[in-house]
Amino acid sequence: MQKVVIGSDHAGYATKEQIKKELGGQYEFIDVGTHSEASVDYPIYAEKVAQQVSVTPGLQGVLVCGSGIGVSIAANKVPGIRAALAYSVNAAKLARQHNDANIVATPGREGAPDDPVSIVRAFLATDFSGDERHARRVREMMDIEKHYR
Repeated sequence: MQKVVIGSDHAGYATKEQIKKELGGQYEFIDVGTHSEASVDYPIYAEKVAQQVSVTPGLQGVLVCGSGIGVSIAANKVPGIRAALAYSVNAAKLARQHNDANIVATPGREGAPDDPVSIVRAFLATDFSGDERHARRVREMMDIEKHYR
């Protein structure tokens, strides 16, 4: 069973639990927290997910906060991470197919055209296309990161 690291802040906690419940038969979730709806700071959990993804080849991550924006920004501070904010199934698929995203961020409170479980399901079920133009662009993104280290 494919392992997936998952985390959220308090605003994304209920959605995180829903994702684990509905997709738990297909994926083994490594839950790095938070473990309640008590107020916490989202960068802590974004970093925990991103750190594990960055050091484990092939591991993918899922992050949830109120809007998905904060966790995606925080996760992208970790070298090697390509966290994509997805509000739709199509965006989640494109993040994988075109950008080889390794973390999907989705909203827990903010409305989205598609439900978060469907977004995560699509992200995890989609592979990077490997097309040369997309592979070149991913390399170019990662070169930007190297330039600023």
